[in-house]
Amino acid sequence: MRNYFNYFTEIEERFQQRRGSILMLSTIDWALIETWRECGIPLEAALRGIDNAFDKYEARKQTGRLARKKINGLAWCAQSVMQATEEMAEAAIGASPKTAESNNTESGFEQERIAAYLNANADAIERVKIEAPASSVLQETAARLRELAASMQSQPDASYEELERTLTVLEEKIFSALKLTVSAAEMERLHEEAARELAPHRSRMQAAQIRMVQDQFFQKRLLQSADLPRLSLFYMSHG
Repeated sequence: MRNYFNYFTEIEERFQQRRGSILMLSTIDWALIETWRECGIPLEAALRGIDNAFDKYEARKQTGRLARKKINGLAWCAQSVMQATEEMAEAAIGASPKTAESNNTESGFEQERIAAYLNANADAIERVKIEAPASSVLQETAARLRELAASMQSQPDASYEELERTLTVLEEKIFSALKLTVSAAEMERLHEEAARELAPHRSRMQAAQIRMVQDQFFQKRLLQSADLPRLSLFYMSHG
């Protein structure tokens, strides 16, 4: 299974390293990384794309026209990441099969930590007061998280990849329920916010990519406004 924590942090660290200074990634940047992960873009392709984008940028700086500017968003690298992905896919044709992935122990996620994380998220969800029908969805989600936590403790060979898929489905159900509680005005405001943040980067992103990032952004904002936690195992490492 892909190490979810490393996927996010290595992309963040590579971007900051190549930029030459610490820049906190924006909500749009994190949404873009989530989009890459969901599309199955290999970490190596993402890192290679970031390097290629900065190499081209630094070459252009030699002209002096970009001497005082910095890349201020990961979306600047989006096209380069997609190109690196395509090149890797082409190079993989006829290549020997990849070696088996690391086992669960090597991935760095211990069962006890995961169980504690799932139970903590269940606690957080149960504290949220929200109107029906979203309230029933939250109750069901909290109960399911506790079931998953118990399963992790009793089954040391549990599949983390299967767990992550389950958490994704649960989060999607929460998202769908939350949309029913948001006013049309608030929905419009969130879409405008996403469009505003994406505006400087649209020329460097494909249409499908833009739609996926907007959806990720919208989902993240809805969960934040309701004070609900993200469920992915990646977020466990930020607790």
